[in-house]
Amino acid sequence: MFFRRRSLARATAMAAVWTAVSAAGLRAQDRLPPIPADKMTDAQRKAAAEFRAARGTDPTGPFSVMLRIPELMDLTFKWRQHVQLRSAFDQRLTELVILVTARHWNQQYEWNAHEPLALKAGLKPDIIAAVAAGRRPDHMAEDEAILYDLTTELVRHHGVSDPTYARALAKFGEVGIVEATSLSGYYALLAGVMNTARTPLPAGAKPPLVPFPF
Repeated sequence: MFFRRRSLARATAMAAVWTAVSAAGLRAQDRLPPIPADKMTDAQRKAAAEFRAARGTDPTGPFSVMLRIPELMDLTFKWRQHVQLRSAFDQRLTELVILVTARHWNQQYEWNAHEPLALKAGLKPDIIAAVAAGRRPDHMAEDEAILYDLTTELVRHHGVSDPTYARALAKFGEVGIVEATSLSGYYALLAGVMNTARTPLPAGAKPPLVPFPF
């Protein structure tokens, strides 16, 4: 009983510390802001121009951070193009994986960008609200439930159980499993970059997530 109480107290204290740190991070100065054009190297200017030609805007969010390594920004942007144009999943399922991953990382910028895309793609508002609250949504379609379980197990436990893997394999095949796990890994990469850089939300946007530990 003593050890149980001590573990509970420690978990409660850690949760309070994480919430305070996360809240402070939302107000903290951007550690890696966009690079002014006159400070860019030739390689950075080239990468930024190619990004601008493809997206019609200067590098933003994680891409403005990763512009410090132009090759890395270029590679991650090309991966983003696969997600957007050539994913094995329809956009509804793609956005579900992104939101589950963003929620796990408490990634405000990612969630702010993808919640409206998820709604547009047909993901139900009550499913999005449940993911935001950190609980398993009710009344998911079969493909949504299988993909939610696969992604959630992966981000929380760093692996996937045999029953969950078997259901995903039967529904999506090996291609779907690789797509889902690499998609989550890609957005974990972006989340890690932005959490470290403390990349701010776009001007006027309010933090959409209440930070909490997993």
